[in-house]
Amino acid sequence: MGRLDGKVAVITGAASGIGRATAIKFAGEGAAVVIADLNDEGGEAAVRDCKENAGRAVFQKTDVCAEAEIKALIARAIKEFGRLDIMYNNAGIGGAVGSLEQISVEDWDKSQAVLLRGVFLGMKHAAPELRKAGGGSIISTASIAGIRGVAGLHAYCAAKAAVVNLTRSAALEFAKDKIRVNCICPGIINTPILHRNLPGMKEAMEQWMAKGQPIPRAGQPEDIAGMALYLASDDSEFVTGQAMIVDGGLTVGSQFVDAGGAGMPSAIPPAGFMGPSFQG
Repeated sequence: MGRLDGKVAVITGAASGIGRATAIKFAGEGAAVVIADLNDEGGEAAVRDCKENAGRAVFQKTDVCAEAEIKALIARAIKEFGRLDIMYNNAGIGGAVGSLEQISVEDWDKSQAVLLRGVFLGMKHAAPELRKAGGGSIISTASIAGIRGVAGLHAYCAAKAAVVNLTRSAALEFAKDKIRVNCICPGIINTPILHRNLPGMKEAMEQWMAKGQPIPRAGQPEDIAGMALYLASDDSEFVTGQAMIVDGGLTVGSQFVDAGGAGMPSAIPPAGFMGPSFQG
């Protein structure tokens, strides 16, 4: 018996990385999954992965910044599977990077639209269907960047901090409806948003990450998917309003300084805007 038998989940940003790993895990645990993303090719591939893991899944192309598309996404879940039990607001981008003084207002606003407005819209439009189902779980991907500063990632840090506190306020509002609201704060996870699918970058990141936190290996999407499964399942029925840190101990004490002072192998530009990973 799977931990999500009979449940229906919507996962945004599920064509790659954390979202894809979570979709596969949820499907294997018995959930029907609606995979939402802008990446058509990756989304359809994720559907195949879910089905190969003995699950049910469909793909819905979705821009999480657009309220009409979030409404359509929730409606697709109801049309295909008849209910909604889990909403995972996971879609993300790097957004505006570089010096605070160099960031344009346009890049700042685009960052907040994906990283924060997308979470708000997911919560807003999932809540009525979760209530109809008798309760459920809203999960969002925040970041350890939302609880500590990271140089050059001002827009990302601000948005993720807002996700953490929006999680808390929403948890207060929805508790009476048996809707749990939690977020996950990943550490440095080796996903395409970091290595941008550049040749050799994934392997270089693996080696660098293994030196930097108390648990001496790189964080993987499956590490976050495991926490998402806990928060989606009935095992967490008394957990709400929490920011769950999954970082290999990085926030306990970074060891990057002790690792020979090696700089981070990075596909992140010194300034500019980082859109979806599949766009390069």
